[in-house]
Amino acid sequence: MRYSLKYSTFRLLGLTMMIFFMIVTPVAFSQVSPPPLTQQAPAITKIDGAPVVLGGEKLFVIKAGVGSFSAGERAQAVSHRIETLANDLSIKVDSIQISEQPDTTNIVAGNKIIYTITDKDGKAAGKTTQELAQEYLPILGGAITKYREARSLKSILLGILYTFIATVTTFILFVILGKVFRRFTIWLDGWRETHIPAIRFQNIEILSASKVTDILHKILGLIRLLIILGILYIYIPLVLSFFPWTKPLSANLFNYFFWALNNFWLGAVKYFPNIFALGLNIFITYYIIRFIRPIFRELANENLSIPGFYPEWAEPTYKLVLFLIIALALVVAFPYLPGFGTPAFQGVSVFLGVLLSLGSTAVVSNIVAGIILIYTRAFRIGDRIKIGDAMGDIVEKTLLVTRIRTIKNVVITLPNATVLSSQIINYSALSQDPSHYLILNTTVTLGYDVPWRKVHQVLIDAALVTSHIRSQPPPFVLQTSLDDFYVSYELNAYTNKPTIMAKIYSELHQNIQDKCNEADIEILSPHYSAMRDGNQTTIPADYLPKDYKAPGFRFSPLNNPLNPSNGTDSSETH
Repeated sequence: MRYSLKYSTFRLLGLTMMIFFMIVTPVAFSQVSPPPLTQQAPAITKIDGAPVVLGGEKLFVIKAGVGSFSAGERAQAVSHRIETLANDLSIKVDSIQISEQPDTTNIVAGNKIIYTITDKDGKAAGKTTQELAQEYLPILGGAITKYREARSLKSILLGILYTFIATVTTFILFVILGKVFRRFTIWLDGWRETHIPAIRFQNIEILSASKVTDILHKILGLIRLLIILGILYIYIPLVLSFFPWTKPLSANLFNYFFWALNNFWLGAVKYFPNIFALGLNIFITYYIIRFIRPIFRELANENLSIPGFYPEWAEPTYKLVLFLIIALALVVAFPYLPGFGTPAFQGVSVFLGVLLSLGSTAVVSNIVAGIILIYTRAFRIGDRIKIGDAMGDIVEKTLLVTRIRTIKNVVITLPNATVLSSQIINYSALSQDPSHYLILNTTVTLGYDVPWRKVHQVLIDAALVTSHIRSQPPPFVLQTSLDDFYVSYELNAYTNKPTIMAKIYSELHQNIQDKCNEADIEILSPHYSAMRDGNQTTIPADYLPKDYKAPGFRFSPLNNPLNPSNGTDSSETH
């Protein structure tokens, strides 16, 4: 608490010092060397004329021109002379007098002419030049005196003091406001589920008590924000009014606010027919969406059927119809939007159109591909598929991308345009159809010395003892090729579990090895050649007789019948 109070005090002092330097620094420089102030040409009308101003306040008006100078140019020149005179503290206000000339009456300060009143000015005002001069003289004196007093050091110091008081008061109000609304927040949290009931319609709960409390919290926060903005709107013009350089802006802030409020009200009244049309458009669109949503829900749940319409089409079709309904509603609502038909609205529309046309080519192609994939039923959520090198289960399909989870639990995201242009292999499409189960196949190569009937039976037996391999339809073997050193046997087996293909294949290969070993069939490398005499068999020892020993090499003498006199024996290794 002490740290919070100390931090708030330093923040208040920092804010006060910032305001002090922002105001005092320009004042100090203006006292040393007052810069020439330029003012915009006063507005002029034929009836009211052009005003002569000093420090943002109107003194009098000039309605007639002289020679090539218009009334507005004369008013601007006179305003500049009066301001220069007011900033020159060496010229006393008592030195401002009336000087009579043969054709004009001048208001002068010493030998400097401030304003020359002509007969045209008198006629425009309905008075003589002397009467106008007598009327304007005290106005000039009082305005210059007020101008100098407002810019005196005493007034500046008082303005700084008033600013400090206003800042402290505002800070105290903010602290009180924070404590009050913090207390309200605690009350709301304490009343949750007790004093704040849920909003119900008959037996249907529309809003729970917790959601009602959250809404009240947001309303409370909005009220607090509006009060803070109101305090700041009073504080800022009040501080600006303490100094002559910002006092005109202070008055204008209130005028701007009420002008904006008035324009908003007039615009709202004028725009009310359009608001009614927009409300009707939103009402009709909302209830059309509410009407079609249950229809597609029943189609998805198969409680409602349309010939040729599949249940998995319900959700994407609903999204497409929803998009079309909203797009049509926006097209109807556009002419009733504020600013429709203005160059700014048209420029923004053209810019957005060009932006979408340049940057959405890939997006559009993916959306079109996504729609095609949905309605061609290439795959569904949960299917085991293979797209290119990616193989896994479909976990999500949208209008833009398709996501696949591989058997290694890696999620692969593919753009729909890529999916559509690739070959899609779906292992799950017919897995539940009794007449079209998925067929797993693997190839074994064995030598010609093994009887093929025996091989067929061994492979089929290995398939039948494998989990998730169906006995009906029965497995079968195809001899796919007769090569130079071996025969290729392809084992085919049915399953309805495509999602565990890798596990089934692994177990099937294990059983093939076991069954071949039990049947005394060696699975050799296709191009493996060996001298059977003297070599250890490749069958594992568990499948061999206990008294098995590797045979030795056999040698047989070969007599050469063409050379019987040759007494030497020749032998050849087999």
